[in-house]
Amino acid sequence: MLRFLVHSNLFISLATLSVVVTTAILADLPLEALPLFIVFAATMFVYTVNRFTDLEEDEQNVPDRAAFTKRYGRLWLTAGVVLYVAAIAIAVALGLSGAAYLLLPLAVALLYSVGGVKQVFLVKNLFVGLAWGALPLGIGYYYDQLWSLSVLFMFAYVTVMITIAAVIFDVKDIEGDRQENIPTVPNQFGPHATRVWSLVATVAVAAVVVALVVTGTIPQRFLAVLAMNAYVCAYIPFATPDRGPLYYGFVVDGEHVFLAAVVLALEWLVW
Repeated sequence: MLRFLVHSNLFISLATLSVVVTTAILADLPLEALPLFIVFAATMFVYTVNRFTDLEEDEQNVPDRAAFTKRYGRLWLTAGVVLYVAAIAIAVALGLSGAAYLLLPLAVALLYSVGGVKQVFLVKNLFVGLAWGALPLGIGYYYDQLWSLSVLFMFAYVTVMITIAAVIFDVKDIEGDRQENIPTVPNQFGPHATRVWSLVATVAVAAVVVALVVTGTIPQRFLAVLAMNAYVCAYIPFATPDRGPLYYGFVVDGEHVFLAAVVLALEWLVW
């Protein structure tokens, strides 16, 4: 069941949806079904397209996922396209301002998969981080709170943390990335150095969060994000090339699901 959730992109779509939930709660914005559906649909579309464009690389790095894509990929691609088109159609029908921005996921998919972004050292990781960081910005735009400090903080936090996760994710792809001539932190500096510096970066982010709260720049409730920093520090030491796809696709990609669960629990029990 876990492999199905990971290989079908249902879990990663749940992860991006979790970013929306966390942002809305911490920024004190209402949770509505439409932005949740739009994010879920766009993620399903983008990641399913990427499964096909990365099929050759996946055959080397994650053969189980490649086999799943070959067998069921067309079905899930159809589902992704249908959901994505439905999200755009609903946004246009409701006259949502900024509906044209829903074409950005398509641009992201094209740039990442066929635009050569992956061939530039570190740009791939930052590109993924910025794509995820755009989720809080989208929620801020939807609720006319784009320039609120809470939304901007979540943009920066998600961008940095996903960039770190993307670097860690490359540990499992060392051999395949070398064969495809894709420069990554792990295949340039080795898995150990990657883990060490990823830990340092994660702790540094936590320190910045604490400093922002102590100085009153952001509300105290944002300390909740430190739960994800602890989660990331817990999985980084075990990120080795021999870990299976469930470790990276479920444990690593599950960081935002974990954070959303923590934030929801705090919302119901404490705040």
